[in-house]
Amino acid sequence: MSIGAGIALFAIGAILAFAVNVEVEWVNLDMIGYILMGAGAVIFLVGIVLMARRRRTETVTRTAVDPTVNEQVTRRSTSTTDDAAGL
Repeated sequence: MSIGAGIALFAIGAILAFAVNVEVEWVNLDMIGYILMGAGAVIFLVGIVLMARRRRTETVTRTAVDPTVNEQVTRRSTSTTDDAAGL
């Protein structure tokens, strides 16, 4: 969702900066266009970084036979790595 919002802000900013030739006394449309383009680029990059961030979970299952009672014993261990420190 943030990738689409970034592209939309960038496109609206480009339209204001380069395609609109209206002079308004109290606001500079070119500057607003450049600001929107910058904000769109930042939001787009944040969206890419968040999408590329991965959370990996590894599950190991071991099955063995307990020799004392002759039953099958299953042991599971799960480890999770979080790459949040990289942001």
